[in-house]
Amino acid sequence: MTNSDNTYGTFNKRTNILSQIDDGSTALTIFADINTAVAYFFTADAQAVFHECCTELQWSVVDNVKLKYTITFGTKGYPTNEADDWAGQFNSRKQALIDSSTWGNNGYSFATSTDHLF
Repeated sequence: MTNSDNTYGTFNKRTNILSQIDDGSTALTIFADINTAVAYFFTADAQAVFHECCTELQWSVVDNVKLKYTITFGTKGYPTNEADDWAGQFNSRKQALIDSSTWGNNGYSFATSTDHLF
């Protein structure tokens, strides 16, 4: 469940599409559903960051082998400290998990998209 902090609106909408690394030697994993795809790419700790920091979040499986997501962030109000606001927390918590090698379960490439899910 995402946070519900949308009193001042939502900001920083972005959409990313994650692709499995295709090294040509192993078959790509086929995702039966969204939960399987999310768990393939992200650790439980990373998933918690998405759910705690994002105000809106939607996932989608693309071509049964990719994961697409759109996120937005609310704000805690004005004036606010950017590092403490939801987008700032997302970025710093994500970086801490990346630095400790506990963000992703598998390697991936990603592309940004303007074709948002919401």
